[in-house]
Amino acid sequence: MIAKYKITATIVLFNENVITLKKTIDSFLNISFKKKLYLIDNSATNILEKHFLHEDIEYIFVGKNLGFGKAHNLVLDKLNSHYHIILNPDVEFNEFIIPVLVKQLELNDDVAFCSPKVVYPDKELQYICRKHPTFFDLLNRKLNLIKNKVYENEYRGIGLNKAFFPDFIHGCFMFFKTESFKDLNGFDERFFLYMEDADICRKIDNLGKKKLYYPDIEIIHQHQKGSSKSAKLFFHHISSAFKYFLKWGF
Repeated sequence: MIAKYKITATIVLFNENVITLKKTIDSFLNISFKKKLYLIDNSATNILEKHFLHEDIEYIFVGKNLGFGKAHNLVLDKLNSHYHIILNPDVEFNEFIIPVLVKQLELNDDVAFCSPKVVYPDKELQYICRKHPTFFDLLNRKLNLIKNKVYENEYRGIGLNKAFFPDFIHGCFMFFKTESFKDLNGFDERFFLYMEDADICRKIDNLGKKKLYYPDIEIIHQHQKGSSKSAKLFFHHISSAFKYFLKWGF
């Protein structure tokens, strides 16, 4: 049976663990629709290429670290699909979630992308839905000053067991209408790492579109929380936060 929809996806690589990455790539390759996966490698060498030779994969070696958003944007002109997935290199999902997400986007003309429920490998829920962040919200989250405010900004009060349209959804698995992703011109490349997903959600608002959280299906995300473990990544997070607030207001 010829697939009705064509799915594309990008994964940005930077010195990835091959075993973890293979689980993500296998998840995508198991999709029954006609598909193409773009691997954008920001690593210093192309050592990862030999592990992922496949007719449905296009490997693009950059040779330097362009950052997250700019690397994803490299394929904007290549995309000729109905749907495009922004994928982290540390997620796993069942192929059967894809038709469900396709249906949700078909039913909602004003939705730019949707995301499923996201859980850790032990099935603990990840709170990927947020209200648009303020400077105080980020400071409060880092210092854990007012826990109830953190919970409020994560929509915990509504239960998160039904579909809704949050301000902002974290970007480990963003299932876009390709047309919408192109209308947005992808990510703002001023964000090297972090906050680019919060920024693109603001841009979606400006297009008059929405973001759909659909928790009837789920994916697994290892979520490394790099900025809390690395001084360099923490600096990138702070730098991106200031760029975000200068752009959208504190």
